[in-house]
Amino acid sequence: MVEDKKSMKMDVETECALEQEDIKSGKRSGDYILEIRGISKSFPGVHALSNVSLQLKRGEVLALVGENGAGKSTMMKILAGVYTLDAGDILIDGESVIIGSVERATNLGIALVHQELNLCDNLTVAGNVFLGREPKKGLFNKFVDTERLNNDTAEVLKKVGLSVSPSAILRELPIGTQQLVEISKALSINAKIVMFDEPTSSLSEHETEQLFKVIRDLSKQGVSCIYISHRLGEVKEVADRVVVLRDGKLSGCLEKHEINRDAMIRLMVGRDIEKMYQKNHTVSDKVRVELKDFIVPKRASYPIDLTIKGGEIVVLSGLVGAGRTELLHAIFGIDKRWGGKIFIDGSEMHINTPAEAIKAGMVLVPEDRKLNGLVVNMEIDNNIALPGLKDHLSKNGFINRDKVDELADRMVKLLDIRLYMTSQLAESLSGGNQQKVVLAKWLSMDPVFLLLDEPTRGIDVGAKAEIYKLLEDLAQTGVAILVASSEMQEVLGIADKIVVMCEGRVTGELDPLTCEEEDVIKLATESAVC
Repeated sequence: MVEDKKSMKMDVETECALEQEDIKSGKRSGDYILEIRGISKSFPGVHALSNVSLQLKRGEVLALVGENGAGKSTMMKILAGVYTLDAGDILIDGESVIIGSVERATNLGIALVHQELNLCDNLTVAGNVFLGREPKKGLFNKFVDTERLNNDTAEVLKKVGLSVSPSAILRELPIGTQQLVEISKALSINAKIVMFDEPTSSLSEHETEQLFKVIRDLSKQGVSCIYISHRLGEVKEVADRVVVLRDGKLSGCLEKHEINRDAMIRLMVGRDIEKMYQKNHTVSDKVRVELKDFIVPKRASYPIDLTIKGGEIVVLSGLVGAGRTELLHAIFGIDKRWGGKIFIDGSEMHINTPAEAIKAGMVLVPEDRKLNGLVVNMEIDNNIALPGLKDHLSKNGFINRDKVDELADRMVKLLDIRLYMTSQLAESLSGGNQQKVVLAKWLSMDPVFLLLDEPTRGIDVGAKAEIYKLLEDLAQTGVAILVASSEMQEVLGIADKIVVMCEGRVTGELDPLTCEEEDVIKLATESAVC
């Protein structure tokens, strides 16, 4: 079996290498709308892309996958005109082009749908869709033709199944609807190539299905799509072909019939991840954390009782709006609880602020790492040092740089954070490595109670495996761990105990060894209690 896997991997990589040589030489230039030949791009200390070649057929949906930092976003930004390449050639419709700017990419018919919304929330939907390209009227075309603008926007919105008014103010719309407006903006330029960077990160299941329908319709119309996602199930469903990047190089290519989760993971990380979730820790008989009649703000009707033992990983599951984040915030003192008690190791903790929570041995890894977890325009070493500056890393008001450097180096090594120097800005890291910096910051405080809100959202499968291993190691030391997660496979995989919530109320507790997904969903949607 092992030999078969090795042979298959070698066959895929050999075939891909031969294809790259053909692309570079131009031997396989046929009905391709896009050809990338041997492109490279470097940043200080990092080779983001190294001699990568690929082709995109007309009407093809090509998935581009890889770990965080593999070079996917760099590739997209080169094609979108955000970055310029260092070496190599790009051909559109068989003609060599120099993109160089977003305007040039737009004129060439290339559109990028950003993972993080690139919209103006104070403008209308129509104003966002045609921003900078508004139809004009009047003398010397000085005035915006609002009627035509709204009519043109309505036609574009139909393509993504949106029925909102073009004159609606963007900030008043749900985040999922805003994401579809972002997609509409890309479609409005009549693009020949549309690139989707994690487009479903903010979409519901229904909205995701609508997006897939849009992509299939675009494909039928001859529009080519490049699709980036860490959700490998989506890739299998939507892609005609998969190209895998690893460490800035092409790792392999998979045709439609070859696309499956194991094959993609093998090419992404260079190894099989057959046991993503490994439980070797022992849960203590001693309760380390206890909530008694705990009342979350605005949820006064549903006091919560919860216990977490030493070395136990308790996972909060539930649908959007179930109240999991609100519970974590109340425990950590971000929001003041309305009643109830918190006990750690049998002692009652009077926690009304995050500072008091940290002093009690509690830390929180928040859901939005960029907004709440990091100072993104500050250095990595200083981010890691922040929680301990006052008590551990300074004296008489002066920071001890040697201690800061020593701590940063130790945590970078412990969590295998991939960087070229600890003094680089946090925003320069990939999503998975940014999440590791957030973890490093809090783990440097040696917590007894660790709270995590969607700790693996938006990171690749390799980084997920590393975070699961880290949680396992912490559990082995007796740390009590409370995780809020929306990923069902993760919920069942890492939990020692599953606590299901619905509209602020705990609707049940489940043993992951004996329950199924259906059991979790039933409790998360149980109308009798919700």
